[in-house]
Amino acid sequence: MSKIAVYFPGIGYHCDKPLLYYSRDIACKLGYQNYRNVSYTYKAGNIRGNAEKMKEAYETLFLQAEAELADIVWSEYDDVLFISKSIGTIIAASFADKYGLKHARHILYTPLAQTYHFAPKHAISFIGTADPWSDTAEIIRLSNANQIPLTVYDECNHSLECNDTLKNIENLKDIMQRTMDFCKGTL
Repeated sequence: MSKIAVYFPGIGYHCDKPLLYYSRDIACKLGYQNYRNVSYTYKAGNIRGNAEKMKEAYETLFLQAEAELADIVWSEYDDVLFISKSIGTIIAASFADKYGLKHARHILYTPLAQTYHFAPKHAISFIGTADPWSDTAEIIRLSNANQIPLTVYDECNHSLECNDTLKNIENLKDIMQRTMDFCKGTL
């Protein structure tokens, strides 16, 4: 079986930060030797709470992701795994939708509400109750409506971290265990 994993970071959360770094290590050890770290930039400043800037950021980043992934022949892969963070969750879900990648599986770290407009299938998601980018109750509602299992971490921010380092390590272990189980198909 041929596998590929694609990592869609957030604007300030690149592929070498804990969630994407460790999930990539897990996926590689589970046979996703072909992988692509999408790299994009957007410099228009703070977009939180500004719908127009958010739309512009999404469109700019989506075009960059399309260009970076243009050489991939998706039909060559039996297993497509999209692992994404923040605005990257919107890009991953909309990319799968646009290119008809209905078999793509999604790991959504701190998804934004717009992600659910593209109704990703075969997904799991993670959110913190202190995430300033998302309304946790809305993400819970949208995840339930789309039948996407969601794990909620109390008092964690947009990086799924809180003020307690040891709790962050404990949470990261839980997140990575769930990520591994999903990659294996046992979750």
